[in-house]
Amino acid sequence: MTGGAVGPGASRGDSQLRWWMLALAAIAVSSSYYEDDVIGPIADLLQRQRGFGQSQLGMLNGVISIPNVALALINGLLIDRYGPARVAFWSAAIGVLGAALTAVGNPYELMVVGRFIFGVSEGAIFIALIAGLAQWFSRSGIALATALYLSLARTGSYAVDTSTAWAHSLYDRGWQAPLWLGTGITLAGLIAALIFYWLDRRHRMGLQAAGGVVERINWAQVLKFDRSYWYILALHVLYAAVFFPFRTTYAIEYFQHAKGLSLAQAGVANSWVFFAAIFATPFFGLLADRFGHRALMLIFGTLLLPVTFVVLGLTSLSLWVSTVMMGVSFSLVPAVIWPATTLIVEPRRLGTALGLITLIQALGMAASNLAAGWLADKAGAGAQNPGGYAVMLWFFFLLSLIALTSAVFLWRRETGPDGHGLEEARVKAKPGGIHPVPAPS
Repeated sequence: MTGGAVGPGASRGDSQLRWWMLALAAIAVSSSYYEDDVIGPIADLLQRQRGFGQSQLGMLNGVISIPNVALALINGLLIDRYGPARVAFWSAAIGVLGAALTAVGNPYELMVVGRFIFGVSEGAIFIALIAGLAQWFSRSGIALATALYLSLARTGSYAVDTSTAWAHSLYDRGWQAPLWLGTGITLAGLIAALIFYWLDRRHRMGLQAAGGVVERINWAQVLKFDRSYWYILALHVLYAAVFFPFRTTYAIEYFQHAKGLSLAQAGVANSWVFFAAIFATPFFGLLADRFGHRALMLIFGTLLLPVTFVVLGLTSLSLWVSTVMMGVSFSLVPAVIWPATTLIVEPRRLGTALGLITLIQALGMAASNLAAGWLADKAGAGAQNPGGYAVMLWFFFLLSLIALTSAVFLWRRETGPDGHGLEEARVKAKPGGIHPVPAPS
C-alpha cells in the first residue's frame, strides 16, 4: 500500500496540508451522497411526466446497493494494492459516468444502468477516503478528522433534500434538469478527488518514495485479523442493523401509528436525529482524540440503543426523550468507531478491513430490514393495531443488546496487554509498530 509506512510517511500526520486533504475528501464524498439521494426529490416528477410506478422508482434506488455488496471486499483489496487516493479518484470518475447516464435517462433501462454504475463508485469512495485520511492524520487527531468527514458528507444528503427550494427553477423544467445538476455536483467531486490524488502523490513519503514497491495481495492473509478487529466488525454490523432499518424504514410509520403523530410531525422527529449528528459528531470525535477511552465511549453510545427501545415501548415519556438518546448515539458511535478501526488495523491492510466491514454491514442491514418487517406483519402492526409494533421493538432491542456485548468484549480486550491503545488519548507507537507517533500536545 502506498503512503502508509512508518518513518518518513509519519510526518504527514503533522502537516498543515492534512486539513486541505480533509476538505477535499469531504467535497468528494458529499458529492457522492448528493447523487445517491438524487431520485427522491424528482420521484413525483418521474411518476407524472414519465409514468414510473413505485417498483421502478424502488429499482432506481435499490440497484445502487448491488455493487456495494458484490464489490465491497474487492474495493478494499484494491485500496491496499494501489492506494486509497488512486482508488478514490477512479471511483469518482466512475460516479460521474453513472450520474451522466442517469441524467440522460431515456430509455428507463439506461437510467437503471447509470444508477448501477454509480453504485460501483458510491461503494468504494467512502472507504477509500477514510483510508486516505488515516494516512494523513496521526492517531491523536484521526477521530476529529473522521468525524468532520462524516459530518460534511451528510451535508450532501441535506443539500439534495433542500434542492427543491434553492434549485426550484431546475425542478420547474422537469425531471431531467435536477439530474444534470447532480451530474455537475459529482463532477465537482471528481475534481476534488483528482486534487486529493495529485497532492497525495506529490507529498507521499511512504514505501514508493523510499524506493520500495507496492505489495501484492497475499490471499492467504486476506482475512487474518486479530480479535479486536472482529469485535469492532461485529459492532459495526450490529449497530447499523439496528439504527438504519428502524430510523430509515419503520420509525416514521411507527410514530404515526403508535404515537399518534401526523406525517409532518413524525418526519420532523425522525429528521432531528440526522440533523443533530451533523454538528454533534465532530464534538465526540474531538472528545475521543483528547481524552481517549474510545472503547468505553462505544459502550456508552451503544447502550443508548436498547434504552431507547425500552423508552419507546414501555414508557409514556415524550418522544423527544428517545429522539435525543438515539441522536446522541448516532453522533457518538460513528465518530469513534471508524477512526478506532483505523487504529486497530495495520495501514497496509486497512482497505481490506474496511471493505469487509462494508460488505457484511450491507448484508446485515438487509437481513434486519426483512426480519423486522416480517415480524411486524406477523403481529398485524398498523394504524388499527399499534400494539403489533411491540415485537419489532423487541427485535431491535435484542439486536442492540448483542451489539452492546460486542462493545464490551472490545473494551475488555483493549484494556488488556493485547490492546491497540484505544483507551488512551495520545499513544506512542509500540516498538516495531505501524502507527505514527502523534504530534506533541
